[in-house]
Amino acid sequence: MIKRLKYCDIWYRKIVKEGIRNIRMKGMPRSRDKDDSEKHMGLLKLVQILSFLVVFVAGVVFGLVTTSHFSQHVVSKAEIYSFINHFSADAPEAVKNGNCTVVKDCNKVEDCLSMNSFVRPKNITHYMSDDELFWRASMVPTKEEFPYNRVPKVAFMFLTRGPLPLLPLWEKFFQGHEKLFSIYVHAVPGFKLNVSSTSPFYGREIPSQKVHWGTVTLADAEKRLLANALLDFSNERFVLVSESCIPVYNFSTVYKYLIRSAHSFVESYDEPTRYGRGRYSRRMLPDIKLYQWRKGSQWFELNRALAVYIVSDIKYYTLFKKYCLPACYPDEHYLPTFINMFHGSLNSNRTVTWVDWSIGGPHPVTYGEANITKEFIQSIRSKGTPCQYNLGTTSICYLFARKFAPSALEPLLNLSSSVMGF
Repeated sequence: MIKRLKYCDIWYRKIVKEGIRNIRMKGMPRSRDKDDSEKHMGLLKLVQILSFLVVFVAGVVFGLVTTSHFSQHVVSKAEIYSFINHFSADAPEAVKNGNCTVVKDCNKVEDCLSMNSFVRPKNITHYMSDDELFWRASMVPTKEEFPYNRVPKVAFMFLTRGPLPLLPLWEKFFQGHEKLFSIYVHAVPGFKLNVSSTSPFYGREIPSQKVHWGTVTLADAEKRLLANALLDFSNERFVLVSESCIPVYNFSTVYKYLIRSAHSFVESYDEPTRYGRGRYSRRMLPDIKLYQWRKGSQWFELNRALAVYIVSDIKYYTLFKKYCLPACYPDEHYLPTFINMFHGSLNSNRTVTWVDWSIGGPHPVTYGEANITKEFIQSIRSKGTPCQYNLGTTSICYLFARKFAPSALEPLLNLSSSVMGF
């Protein structure tokens, strides 16, 4: 463009010089010479105007081209920096840590809505409210066939106030069965288990809220655990345990027992005393009647269908939240009553978690190091009385037990292989 401008300028000067030379050579013009001179001057002005127009148009074109390139450069840079800043500052931790959407290069992006991430979430950290979580967890596909090879898993849901003192026993229990279970931990908000990255408990804390004993917040925590576990479509059975629970059989036995069961295991019975019917409130009428009122252990085991029903319920949960107040404890009455009213055929009306209430009071017996013997563990395993299982009976009635103190860990580890089989 600059070369063209120089060329136009040289051409213009050459024409002007030739015009002046011709005028000087002819001297003082006569009338004809005057006419010729006027013609030359007109021609010079025309050339001057044309040259100015050429230079002007060339300058405009050059300016437009330069501005266009500069704008594209600035916009592209701004878009890049805007994307980088948005991705690093506003994206959730799951995205930053590579568990969700990952920008691999300019053309490839791993979508969070891919089938694999939808049916088997890698990261259980999310920013959903309880209402959003329960709504999503209540979704049930109407198509029976799964578009992938589904291996049913057992979800172990730990409801704890903090650390898991018996964690080494559970790690030993789970060892070698990684594809058949999932773990979810509900602790105080912000709590992180101090475990290695190779532990099955690593990164398994769900978004939690504060829990107060004897209040509806316990039922909230149970529903929160169920909802998070339901997001993994491979989870088929759901077990609620605490930091003081232990397994009394090996993983293979527990897995087969639960997966093959036609029923869930929620203790539900009519207690005609002040500790049962005495906790019923007539303000629950007409939706819940006294004869429908039930009591049971908090420590349940559910199949997937029942778990979906529970996280979907709003009506009956709201009644318990409003009217089941101390000395009524929602964790002992909500699920036993709700399941008895609507889904009794899916339930065995018993629990698979052994607890010793022999001392009375609001809390069961706690067993420590001195209590752990081979005979004691075997007595929990056998119980001495057969119980119903599917269409028959079985001698295996309890798969788990509580309540065990941290001091019980070492003797339990010593007996795990010889008595419990893991």
